[in-house]
Amino acid sequence: MIVAQQQENDLTGVAGWAAGVIETLGAVGVGLLILLENLFPPLPSELILPLSGFAASEGRVNVVAVAVAATAGSVAGALLLYGLGAWLGHERAYRLADRIPFVDPADLDRATGWFRKHGGATVLFGRLVPVVRSFVSIPAGIERMPLTRFILYTTLGSAVWNTAFVALGYLLGSRWEEAGTYVGYATWAVLALAVLWIAKFLLGRARHRNFP
Repeated sequence: MIVAQQQENDLTGVAGWAAGVIETLGAVGVGLLILLENLFPPLPSELILPLSGFAASEGRVNVVAVAVAATAGSVAGALLLYGLGAWLGHERAYRLADRIPFVDPADLDRATGWFRKHGGATVLFGRLVPVVRSFVSIPAGIERMPLTRFILYTTLGSAVWNTAFVALGYLLGSRWEEAGTYVGYATWAVLALAVLWIAKFLLGRARHRNFP
C-alpha cells in the first residue's frame, strides 16, 4: 500500500486516510476526494493531488485517469455549490448575509454586481485560488450564470489546477509533499494577475470618465 511504502513519512490523519482511499478505489477515489474537497475546503487538494501523482509514479494508478477523475470531481462539487446558490437566490442570500456578524449585505450587492460583469473570468481564475475555488460556485448559482458557460470555465480552471499538482506529485515521487511549497507561488501568481487585471479595468473606467 501507499501508506506502507511511505513509512518514512508516517502518513497519518487526512494524508493517511486519503492514501487509503486512493489505494482502494484508484482514480475513482481521487475524483471522490476532490468532490469532497470542493464541499469541505479544509480537505486540501494541495495534499490529495500530489499524493495521487506519487501513486501514479509507482504504477498504482494511471496518471491521466487521475487527472481526468480529479477534474470530474471538481466539476461535480462545483455543480452542487452552484445548485445551492441557485436555490438561495439573491434575496435569501441577502437575508442570510444580514444575519451574519461583521458582514454587510451591501458587500453582497457589490460582489454580485461584479459577478454579472465578469462572471466568466471570476469562475475561471477563481478555480486557481485555494478556498476561493470552492466558494466561487455559489455566486455563480445566485446569479444563474448560464450552466454551459459555468461548466466550461470550471472545467478549464480545474483541469489546469489538478493536472499541475498531479504532475508535480508524479515528478517528485516520494518527495511529493514538497509540492505544497509550490502552492504559495501559484496562488501569488494568480492573485498578481487578478490585481493587474482589476487595475487595468479601473484605469480604463477612470480614463473613460475623464475623456468622454
